[in-house]
Amino acid sequence: MREGSLEAPTRHALGWQEPEFYDEPALLEEMERVFNICHGCRRCVSLCDAYPTLFELVDHSASLEVDGVAREDYWKVVDQCFLCDLCYQTKCPYVPPHEWAVDFPHLMLRAKAVQFKQGKRKLSHKLLSNTGLQGKVGSLPVVSQVINAANGNSTVRQLLQQTLDLDHRAHLPEFHSDTLRRREKHHIPAATPVTAAGPTRGKVALFVTCYCNVNTPDIGQDLIAVFQHNGIPVRLTAKEVCCGMPKLEQGDLQTVDKYRRANLPELVRLIDEGWDIVAPIPSCVLMFKQELPLMYPHDADVQKVRAHMFDPFEYLLQRHKAGLLNTDFKHELGKIVWHVPCHQRVQNIGPKTRDVLALVPGTEIEMIERCSGHDGTYGVRAGTFERSQKIARPVIERARKAAADYLVSDCPMAASQIADGLELRHSQTNPLSLLRKAYGL
Repeated sequence: MREGSLEAPTRHALGWQEPEFYDEPALLEEMERVFNICHGCRRCVSLCDAYPTLFELVDHSASLEVDGVAREDYWKVVDQCFLCDLCYQTKCPYVPPHEWAVDFPHLMLRAKAVQFKQGKRKLSHKLLSNTGLQGKVGSLPVVSQVINAANGNSTVRQLLQQTLDLDHRAHLPEFHSDTLRRREKHHIPAATPVTAAGPTRGKVALFVTCYCNVNTPDIGQDLIAVFQHNGIPVRLTAKEVCCGMPKLEQGDLQTVDKYRRANLPELVRLIDEGWDIVAPIPSCVLMFKQELPLMYPHDADVQKVRAHMFDPFEYLLQRHKAGLLNTDFKHELGKIVWHVPCHQRVQNIGPKTRDVLALVPGTEIEMIERCSGHDGTYGVRAGTFERSQKIARPVIERARKAAADYLVSDCPMAASQIADGLELRHSQTNPLSLLRKAYGL
């Protein structure tokens, strides 16, 4: 039997529509099998808190082995996994094609799905993952101002902790009534010649994302400005709903399916008209490039979207390789600390953000490849806030020691998590915003 594998990891389909997927005794058997392998390896102990939780349970059991851990305690491990996917992509030597076929993140996803089907996921977690509802309410005129003011009120925050499980110390995003879609309602793609380069066809449709639409509309506008400055026409999708990642992380796979059915016809229509799809949030890109294809391996439309979905900097670097990127930068950027989001790392596209920003003269980039611990809801919930801060601490310390001019992350939530522990020369921003600044746009 081989000890580990040097082959590239492969991924099996999720199989979530099969009845046995929700068989709890079979799930617990598989969890015990995988936990035994993890216990014998312990290579992933430095990642999320799922592994320290598992190893503590083992080390405090009577047998000092997994068979000494009560199966009801397995759920404590599940609660700490936020599906960053780093263990599968960067650490585990036993992933397929190894015969042990360990897929820890998707095993945890299966466990969450079983919990959800049994009605055991908290109502507060269901509400926190409902980004569509949050966006509709939070973007209402006046209401957005009330919510933003309330988020800074200690009494209100204590109430939110009691009712919605939102830790009173957690950084909560601002809501904008002037959303990206409202700002760009009359946007018309630039009338420029379209040139293909590698897998890119030269014009993109922007999947706005819930977060960029309501919480950080500036990032979407920066993307549009940068792409069109590079001769890439940009349009918005005519309609969209959440990509489904927040619901996936709760095990609510039926709602993920509902969102897929709402999003795919529009995305496929645009692709058939010659548009590529770009999304400014790494988790949303990953949803279409990995998770949905693994849920629907035989769906031609899902696979078509996968083939034409891009990270913004992945797209720009493809243009640069073909000599089509505008490198007439007006401003130096100085020293940048760039935090690489987990959901961008596991796309296996390489450090494309760094490579594009490095084209700006007078720019130095220090890259931090370590989880910020935020993961959307994990970093704000009362039950996981402290653990989230512990995961973020090494990242914050590295960023502090770098003494950079800018802190950026392609994930705005990760950037805020890190920035909350720092005194920054400039407020944290997004790499797209810095690239726009470098162009002088």
